[in-house]
Amino acid sequence: MIAYKEAFFEEDTSSLCLVMEYADAGDLQQRIEALKRTGGLMSEKEIWHVAIKVLRALASLHKLKIVHRDIKAANIFLCREEGIDSLNVKLGDLNVSKIAKLGLMKTQTGTPYYASPEVWRDQPYDYKCDIWSLGCVLYELAALRPPFMAKDMNGLFQKVTRGVFANIPPRYSGDLYYLISRMLTVDPA
Repeated sequence: MIAYKEAFFEEDTSSLCLVMEYADAGDLQQRIEALKRTGGLMSEKEIWHVAIKVLRALASLHKLKIVHRDIKAANIFLCREEGIDSLNVKLGDLNVSKIAKLGLMKTQTGTPYYASPEVWRDQPYDYKCDIWSLGCVLYELAALRPPFMAKDMNGLFQKVTRGVFANIPPRYSGDLYYLISRMLTVDPA
């Protein structure tokens, strides 16, 4: 689901305006920080729930030729819904989204920890950069840390462009690790 109730173009400025709904349960980044403080881990069922909801939201955006370009835990909102056991997951913050009119884009944007190798290399990219970023988020939900970390930007560049990351904790299934590893494949083809 995408976390907006209404979208319209403001005629005077040709700006896209989105009316967002209130995320009464915060965002995934807050959830990760709370788990770090308490020493807890997210259940695999919750991680799959997030994966499915965000993939559905991305499918909707990509069908409209919109690339989000800033998928990260802080941009995935959580809403409580009456009668539902788990939280409703909503993808938001479309500030740097772009309509891919010609297929490939080349502007650098987004958050470095979640940026795909082609973005880091300043190469053309497409919708697949959103899948890479979601892979980073899913890894972070399991490990409570990003898959690629370094002391400086050059070190982060090296790690992301090599695409080598540690396994997620062994309590999670091979299927979850396989999904994450496929999303974090360096070659977007």
